[in-house]
This record gives sequence, structure tokens and C-alpha cells, in this order.
Amino acid sequence: MLKTAPRLSRVARTDAPAPVSEIYDRYMRTRGNVPNMFRTMAHRPEILATMIAHFEAVLNTGTLPVKLKELVIVRTSQINRCEYCLASHSQIALKLGWSKEQIEDLENYESRSDFTPAEKTALSLAEQMTLDSNHISDEFMERLRSFYDEGEVVELMASIGIFNYFNRFNNALQMEPTKPGQGA
Repeated sequence: MLKTAPRLSRVARTDAPAPVSEIYDRYMRTRGNVPNMFRTMAHRPEILATMIAHFEAVLNTGTLPVKLKELVIVRTSQINRCEYCLASHSQIALKLGWSKEQIEDLENYESRSDFTPAEKTALSLAEQMTLDSNHISDEFMERLRSFYDEGEVVELMASIGIFNYFNRFNNALQMEPTKPGQGA
């Protein structure tokens, strides 16, 4: 990603309509910043609100641990070379218990002994969906289903899918990582 000025402006808290301000305030409380992507998306409050609702549903509902969802999010963001998402979600993955070495060497997950077969299958799903979702084999889906029930497959695919969207949005806008306290 090129290091240039933002391609679109950010909506400041003082200029944000009430529903957007509420989102900003919640993220300042929970994360200590308002992500630049959110402050850019706020140019269209309806899109921001539905994006946040979908994002939070994907991450915070279901039966899979957030730790696994963050792992596939990081792998998806690595494949898409999204520095913006990697800066944030690598830190989250570390806080959830993945090691720095696991995150930095994620492309070699298959040969690592510190990932379970189920985790390796989820990472393979992230790669296949991101690189060529038209050619996921029935055999692979059977393997995936040997570890995860149908609802969990939906959770994994939604995590990977939403970050393919986020990665592309942020890469196209050359979004720079959000700094602590930013967005107040």
C-alpha cells in the first residue's frame, strides 16, 4: 500500500449525526479509538450502521470462539495485503492468545504443530475463499464439516467474507492504521 494522504476525509465526532456519534462513543469506550474505516464510512450513516451491525454479529454471535474468527481474519488480511486491517486485527489476535510467531508465520500454518487440524482447515478455508471461492471442492467441504457444524461454517465464511470486503475497501482508499485515541 502506498503511503499517501487519505483518499476520502473522515467524519469528525463533532460533525457526526446522533446515530454515528453513538457508534463513535461506543468504540472510544471499548477500543480507545474510532477506526479510520468507520470514520470514513460515516459519510453514509446508514451504511456505517448496517456495516457495524453485521460486523458485530459476525464476531460476537454463534458458537465459534472469537479467537478462531480473528485468526481467519488475520490470514484473509495477509493474503489481501491489507496493512490497515492487519495493524488492528493482528493486535487483537495477540491479545486473544495467538503468539507473535504464529501470526507472523501464518502462511506456513500447514507445517506448524501449534495449530490443530480444525484450525488448519479454517485457515485453508480463508485461503480458498480469498483466492478462488469458485473452486472449493466437495472433498474440502466434507473435511470442513468434519470439524464444524453448518452454523459454524457460516460463521467462518462470514468472518472471511466480511474481511474480504473490508480489505478491499481499505486497500482501495489507502486507509492508514488508526492510532490510539484517534476519532474522539
